[in-house]
Amino acid sequence: MLFFMETVISGLLAGVMYSLVALGFVLIFKASGVFNFAQGVMALFAALTLVGLLSGTTPFTHIDNPAFAMPAWVAIPLTIVVMIVFAILVERFILRHLVNQEQIILFMSMVGLAYVLEGAGDILWGSDVKVIDLGLPQGAWDWLLDGYGLYIEKIELVAAGTAVVLVAFLAVFFQKTRIGRALRAVADDHQAALSVGISLRSIWIIVWSVAGVVALVTGVVWGAKSGIQFSLSLIALKALPVLILGGFESIPGAIVGGLIIGVGEKLAEVYGGEIIVAIFGRWYEIDPGIFSATENWFAYVLALVFLLFRPQGLFGEKIIERV
Repeated sequence: MLFFMETVISGLLAGVMYSLVALGFVLIFKASGVFNFAQGVMALFAALTLVGLLSGTTPFTHIDNPAFAMPAWVAIPLTIVVMIVFAILVERFILRHLVNQEQIILFMSMVGLAYVLEGAGDILWGSDVKVIDLGLPQGAWDWLLDGYGLYIEKIELVAAGTAVVLVAFLAVFFQKTRIGRALRAVADDHQAALSVGISLRSIWIIVWSVAGVVALVTGVVWGAKSGIQFSLSLIALKALPVLILGGFESIPGAIVGGLIIGVGEKLAEVYGGEIIVAIFGRWYEIDPGIFSATENWFAYVLALVFLLFRPQGLFGEKIIERV
């Protein structure tokens, strides 16, 4: 039972990490209907920029100069400014020219943006693995390990707390602020929002800026756990099943979907082989070890099941079109 509890808790904390990635997708999709395939690369680029500023790295030369190293309280706001400038450039050179275009065109533009941004990060800061040190706690949580025998990483608990704060902030931002209400109006009906004087361009810049801040938080949390490396951009693929389960336009859905995926893949990894053997072992000899890689594909199988029976996700609205 203790091991089962540890597995579930580890899955929940991993799910929170997935939810952080999915939040950026949801924010942009709600406001513009664009599936931002570049969200994972945005997390990578933001983390690379932060590390570069913290270490004093000279852009394009990849040489660390401690004399130009900035403290975290300066580097983090500067990185946020960089992501806001990135949002302005995306609106100016991409979104403005793709209004009312087909979804496939918007999607391919985001794929192109992802590769351009990844290349820019490589040119500016280099492709070597970087270590980010913001003083986040590492290792096991001693009082849980000594008192209850549970091995839980401190960084995962920090990530969970960060996600809770971020989600609470976004919920208040969307529900209580004037800008948040404008964002929801744009998400519901672009034409109606335009008719009451809401500027789509301003809204897009705001949404992409907020998504950039979410990407920075995601990059820092994931980077503190496994280092800042270019494989970080692939976390976008891990967010896809989360979005399918929760719904592409639901912030609570991103959280719940992430938790389901996190717990499900951990349980499938640990107990999946035993369950299959218990069911089919009487007819066919099965080695439980062949299910050791279940964690890599379980989320996508679960997403496929949802696409077959509830394609709008748990929190998505069923679309009924009149013919």
